[in-house]
Amino acid sequence: MQEIQKSKNLSIAIGELNTLEVMRDTDYGYFLEAKDGKEVLLPNVYVMEDEMPMGSLLDVFVYTDSEDRPVATTKMPYAKLGEYGYFTVVDYKSYGAFVNWGLPKDLFVPLSQQKEHFNIGKKYVLRICLDEQTGRLYGTQKIGKHFNRDMKGLHQNKVLDSIVIAKTPLGYKIVADNQYEGMLFDNEIFEELRIGDRKKVYIKSVRKDFKLDCSLQPIGKKAKINEAEATILQLLKEANGTLPFTYKSDAEQIQKVFGMSKKNFKRTLTELIESKQIQLSDDGLTLL
Repeated sequence: MQEIQKSKNLSIAIGELNTLEVMRDTDYGYFLEAKDGKEVLLPNVYVMEDEMPMGSLLDVFVYTDSEDRPVATTKMPYAKLGEYGYFTVVDYKSYGAFVNWGLPKDLFVPLSQQKEHFNIGKKYVLRICLDEQTGRLYGTQKIGKHFNRDMKGLHQNKVLDSIVIAKTPLGYKIVADNQYEGMLFDNEIFEELRIGDRKKVYIKSVRKDFKLDCSLQPIGKKAKINEAEATILQLLKEANGTLPFTYKSDAEQIQKVFGMSKKNFKRTLTELIESKQIQLSDDGLTLL
């Protein structure tokens, strides 16, 4: 397989993954350069000389240090610029909170960006934003203005990555593809969900209010069966070809193991048996 060639960043982008060239070795670490000639320090703690020869290209995340200077790291945060995460508050001041986002310097959440009083030890869903004037990254709980209202290219059964952000009487609110507000409905959820969970979702419908109705299962009988078949077959392979489940198995156990309703499970078993991919006995399922 031909190796994909890395391309050096045109400029250094704070809050994002950068591909930069190792240019200079100093007492403080390596200086990495973008195409425009701008440099950023990779501190000694991240330097591995044998794997980072001069002139090589490195993938690094760039943010600002405690003195607001750009600095590079080979560590990746829990979320990058424009993305959402579920972060734990580690400190609180009169002017804002600090949350752990996976890097040595905690992420600041200004008081003006909090919708409620933050408590140390509690977790909150936040979006990573950039202050253009200072170059500082910060977290915000006020995410409504960041949702995309351009729904072009969205269609039923399109698959998007999502994060669960809130529980409502109808189900769970999500942010899909880091830009769309969406909803998962309780009567279509067959697994335990928690705030902060990341899930692959399928678009059910694009609403006129610029929101998405989504599902954890593909839409349409054929699509659901195809997805369910793949799930059952994969779990059988992982279990060395046998599983102790039949048409009479407990609905809660089916939901827990297969992530689907008993009705969908039974319908899928019939499809798999008729297509001679599995065999059903009193003891359970066997992969053919």
